[in-house]
Amino acid sequence: MGLLSTIFGLPLAPVHGVISLGELIQRRVEEEQTDPAAVRRELEAAAEARAAGEISAEEEREAQQEVLDRLTPSDPAPDEER
Repeated sequence: MGLLSTIFGLPLAPVHGVISLGELIQRRVEEEQTDPAAVRRELEAAAEARAAGEISAEEEREAQQEVLDRLTPSDPAPDEER
């Protein structure tokens, strides 16, 4: 039975590879978005842009809020019950 499932599963191997790659990319992006060093760089970039006069104080606050919103999910995941 293992040989038959391998033979019939071979045409789907590229699909499985693409799905695995997509999952890997998604995990990496999520890690990057919550990485403390990356968050700090984004907050510092907003502060530097404000100091240089490139953005207004309101735009700086919005940029900071976007970064903080990524770190704190607005609603818990379905599998996380309290």
